[in-house]
Amino acid sequence: MSFGAWLAAAVTLGALIAIAAGRLAPYLALLGALGVLVLAGVIEPATALVGFSNPAVFAIALLFVVAAGMRETGAMAGLLQPILGNPRSPRRAQGRLMVPVIAASGFLNNTPLVAMLLPIVKDWARRIRVPASQLLIPLSYASILGGLLTLIGTSTNVVVHGLLIASGRPGLGMFTITPAGAVVAAAGFAFLIVFGAKLLPRREDGLSGLSDPREYTLEMMVEEGGAIAGKTVEQAGLRHLPGIYLAEIHRRGQVLAVVGPEQTLEGGDQIVFVGLISAAVDLRHRPGLAPAARHVFAIGDKARERWFVEAVVSHRCPIAGQSVRNGRFRTRYGAVVIGVARHGERLRRRLGDVVLRAGDVLLLEAPPAFVDHHRDSTDFYLVSRVEGQSPPRHDRAGFALAIVGGMVAAIATGALSLLEASAVAAMLMLVTRSVSQDTARRSIDWQVLVAIAAAFGLGAAIQVTGLAGHIATGLIAAAGDRPHLALAAVYLVTLLLSEIITNNAAAAAVFPIALETADHIGAHYLPFVIAVMIAASACFSTPISYQTHLMVYGAGGYRFRDFIRVGLPLDLLLGVVAVIVIPLFYPLF
Repeated sequence: MSFGAWLAAAVTLGALIAIAAGRLAPYLALLGALGVLVLAGVIEPATALVGFSNPAVFAIALLFVVAAGMRETGAMAGLLQPILGNPRSPRRAQGRLMVPVIAASGFLNNTPLVAMLLPIVKDWARRIRVPASQLLIPLSYASILGGLLTLIGTSTNVVVHGLLIASGRPGLGMFTITPAGAVVAAAGFAFLIVFGAKLLPRREDGLSGLSDPREYTLEMMVEEGGAIAGKTVEQAGLRHLPGIYLAEIHRRGQVLAVVGPEQTLEGGDQIVFVGLISAAVDLRHRPGLAPAARHVFAIGDKARERWFVEAVVSHRCPIAGQSVRNGRFRTRYGAVVIGVARHGERLRRRLGDVVLRAGDVLLLEAPPAFVDHHRDSTDFYLVSRVEGQSPPRHDRAGFALAIVGGMVAAIATGALSLLEASAVAAMLMLVTRSVSQDTARRSIDWQVLVAIAAAFGLGAAIQVTGLAGHIATGLIAAAGDRPHLALAAVYLVTLLLSEIITNNAAAAAVFPIALETADHIGAHYLPFVIAVMIAASACFSTPISYQTHLMVYGAGGYRFRDFIRVGLPLDLLLGVVAVIVIPLFYPLF
């Protein structure tokens, strides 16, 4: 090999070690590797920066905005909540999550699917008291397994399809890969259900909010004709909530102090909850529930432009010693009291009747200007916004679903490219006010984008220096003229390259070698093409091997070794399954 190939191998290995040891964030390690290769003159700056001009990176950025629209409107949560339910164990939670994700991923691109589901799964994990680290790797893995079901399930399949046509051979049908892909996906699902709960880490980051000592008393109202009106407490998902509990229901002047799981909710019910702020703000995202004070003061549509704010009442507050209602808090401050926390004390009065004291912590629904106007006010010791808790826009859920459905249809039919469809969808999310400009801007995870772009650049460097070709040619040559061994070698080399460079780059590097190998031994080309498609996608043992792995890496608080522990045995299992079943569905001769 040339000096450039050896150096590319060394810096790639160094980047992997740095990420595995937790010394550097993935984006820094990958950028560092590219920097070394550029400074050494091994690759041109244009090659290093190729990922930053790749349409896929821009598409992912736009898909974060689309995902934010689905999250902010509650559209995706509304579709998934009946399916996800309230499982009692990590294994059941993983099963409830992976089945719909695998099914959806057969027809949705993996990246936007994971981008849309990531925040929903994190919220769900907190609600069912299962560490997010037990669910986010299964989310990413399930999206990949589902991508094996159809031609449009993943961009890698489309890339191989294009390469096949360019070689002068017929292209693939929508379901050509389905027989082998379905078996491999089923094997991967079974492995994760049986071993996932044991192999995945149990980090409690997603439940950190439960240690907050402040306990709020809140009043929420069941909206007339809303999503939970007419349902029981259990059917509405209001039992076993993390960090909060349903204390009582006020209905037409009566108080239901003992509320069982079979109690039916009625429109207009005012429900009193007691719990922590992290759980309190989650209630705001539930369709059919709204702060009771909002109805009392007829805030209406302006509620979408309001934030959750915490304010600590000072001894100089003019309404200290008066009740919320008599002090006319809403009129004086333009904000509505949603909850009150008083040193862990359970407040037995309705919120409007609570007499405010110095030191009370108020949870308010307030306009953005409230924080600026009252941050230095003597009425409050402290005023701060509860970050990331913008109110859901349930009335826009229909728009969001239609936008995403149109985006998927445009991509599936080829009417628009992934980038074009994502751009149109993101624009429509903003135009229909399904997501605000501020939320859209904050929804983009720049570290993930840089890591993905740098991974594209490193993959290009490995190809340009000839390192990929040397690895591929050496491994496949060792198989000789034995067709099954040659098929296994094609699968193995594609898998190895996919783990260290992008899956599309790996498929592009091995594809011509796979065709040459098939021609050399007189075998049919299709089994080798299917092997490349499956191996390039079914890569699970490193976080840089697939875009969705990078997306869940930080969100789940994972370490490099977590992917190796779960993904390496999964790689081996699916490799054996694929090499066995591919010749059964696509004969070698």
